[in-house]
Amino acid sequence: MESGNGAWSAPQEDPSAQRAEARRRLYDGVQAFKDGQIDQAVTDFQDSKDLDPSLVNARLYLATALSALYIPGNTSAENAQHGNQALQEFKDILEAHPDNLSAIDGAGSILYNLAGTPFDPEKMEKSKAYHQKHSELRPGDPEPYYWVGVIDWSLAFRGNREMREDFNRIAKKPVKNTDPTPPTLAAQFRHRYGGIVDEGIANLKKAMDLRPDYDDAMAYLNLLYRQKADTEVTLDEQKLDIRIADDLVDQVKAIKARKMNPSQSSQQ
Repeated sequence: MESGNGAWSAPQEDPSAQRAEARRRLYDGVQAFKDGQIDQAVTDFQDSKDLDPSLVNARLYLATALSALYIPGNTSAENAQHGNQALQEFKDILEAHPDNLSAIDGAGSILYNLAGTPFDPEKMEKSKAYHQKHSELRPGDPEPYYWVGVIDWSLAFRGNREMREDFNRIAKKPVKNTDPTPPTLAAQFRHRYGGIVDEGIANLKKAMDLRPDYDDAMAYLNLLYRQKADTEVTLDEQKLDIRIADDLVDQVKAIKARKMNPSQSSQQ
């Protein structure tokens, strides 16, 4: 093709045809994803994004497919690359669309998985920040409060275990993981993690207020009350927290039984 000054230039792509092809690749990617062909889906979504960068769904599906390739606990470089690529895709979406809940949730989820092995408290906190952002935008959704509770339990549980290990290195009488926390250690644990435990409990209670039969939230609330017991310096306070935790276990069992036998619960 010859331009006005006599120089040759490459033919320009038809923008409408390019957008149509982007949507076709997006459709192909969705079908591949549904069929479990995740690698092919990633290729299709990447092509769709390249053809039409403004197609937000292509970018969301690409990030989601990359997240699906990530295997929690696998420490290989390739696996880490999948997780980091997914996180970057979600972040790129949020640069242009800061209130996109799917990208907010996706970033929070992949960060939580990335933080697991090796355990990374900083990534856990960043994951929590995304879930808190969701709650700011949509305060009536119970799931973000649940995830804040899960993350706070993860941080407290890990911290508790490490502090017990440090304590046992110098203690005359080692403390088992199942033993009540000695007052000195309890005070230290409360100082470092008491706020996190309280935050997690408050968020899980909020999730249960919004969804009264939220058995997963109850299960983690039980676990957090057991962590709270380890922040208490008196035996009576520890016993009270354990009693609350045990009651929550019974509630979870009752809810699961009702869900498995809905006809029986409706007749009561």
